[in-house]
Amino acid sequence: MNILVTGGTVFASRYTAEYFVKKGHNVYVLNRGSRPQSKGVIHLCGDRHNAESLLKGRHFDAVIDVTAYNETDVNDLIRALDSFGTYVLISSSAVYPETLPQPFKESYEIGENSIWGAYGTNKIAAEKAAVSKVPDAYIIRPPYLYGPMNNLFREAFVFECAEKERPFYVPKDGSLPLQFFHINDLCRLIETIIAQKPKQHIINTGSKPISVLEWVKLCYKAVGKVPELRYVTDDTPQRSYFPFYDYAYELDLTAMSSILNDLTPLDKGLAESYEWFRNNRELIIRKPLHEFIEANF
Repeated sequence: MNILVTGGTVFASRYTAEYFVKKGHNVYVLNRGSRPQSKGVIHLCGDRHNAESLLKGRHFDAVIDVTAYNETDVNDLIRALDSFGTYVLISSSAVYPETLPQPFKESYEIGENSIWGAYGTNKIAAEKAAVSKVPDAYIIRPPYLYGPMNNLFREAFVFECAEKERPFYVPKDGSLPLQFFHINDLCRLIETIIAQKPKQHIINTGSKPISVLEWVKLCYKAVGKVPELRYVTDDTPQRSYFPFYDYAYELDLTAMSSILNDLTPLDKGLAESYEWFRNNRELIIRKPLHEFIEANF
């Protein structure tokens, strides 16, 4: 197939492009060329907001829109496309208001989430634009993505704590549940959608929720360490010393489970993450979590 992936240079979009290259497809990536390109992709160098000349006369069997964050992103890309088959938009679980009953179901009415703010409302606008322009578009709503190529300071932060054998500061009692989804499982889901075209067009993704405490232990295990845990029970802002918000949510996975199973076990996925991290430390976008801990604990 001829497949267009928006972005293609960082984490989710880069992994997606390389995944479909390995599957033997002709993978086009649309980006501005500010970073090195993956081996095997066909680079369309330009901005998605002015891509008509790049996309004119081309047919794509599938468009995987990983980097759309708002309505304009979607509208400009779809307007520039000449001919395409399946359109898949990677959205977010941030489109669900935290006030809804959990687990969140795809049938719920989406709306503003006070935790995610503009990020969530912009994703809502992107979804509405996609459905307006492409009525049979597929929309995927993942929780926290993880795995190789994740350059965000999430598991990478815990890996660094483990390598330096630092105590790990756990929010409250460590019971806060987190829901993750391996980037390879996301690509497998996209591949299945393109091949099978399931009836449901909005699909939550994720693995079974896991507590902060268990997640930290698995991250340390990937490094071959056991954490010395310290619990932060006062009102210290959680995001100052821990990479996730103090926000518990769960997605209903019934629809996904009907077309995708055998998800990557979290311990295996984190081991893969650590292997990538060891060889790509310079790509991590760090936040001053270590510095806050050193100054305050």
